[in-house]
Amino acid sequence: MPFSRPGPDQAVYVISVAAELAGMHPQTLRIYERRGLLDPARTSGGNRRYSEADVDLLLRIAQLTTDGLNLAGVKRVLALEAEVSRLEAELAEARSDGNRAVADVHRQYRRDLVPVKQSITIYKGRRSR
Repeated sequence: MPFSRPGPDQAVYVISVAAELAGMHPQTLRIYERRGLLDPARTSGGNRRYSEADVDLLLRIAQLTTDGLNLAGVKRVLALEAEVSRLEAELAEARSDGNRAVADVHRQYRRDLVPVKQSITIYKGRRSR
């Protein structure tokens, strides 16, 4: 069976490996979890498992704290970034829906148009003055 690389959301790393990948101490990851910044998956035995997305989040938290934010500020920034991503996806969907609606209207116009050579003209004779 060929080896398949885990997906970005598949929780495979134990806390020590995730901490090393993020350049942090494992206790820091526990603190972030207690503060609500991170929510790792758990095994049936209760052990934490981190995904590649979790490690990326840890790196983002490290970047924000290096920039001078406290953990409350980091939590707020992460929430705002998530909201921006959600709104961007919603906007992209609305644009796509709008483009489809415009294309549908344009197709309808093309069906309704009749070339002049095929149009019927009713001749009622010469107008009298």
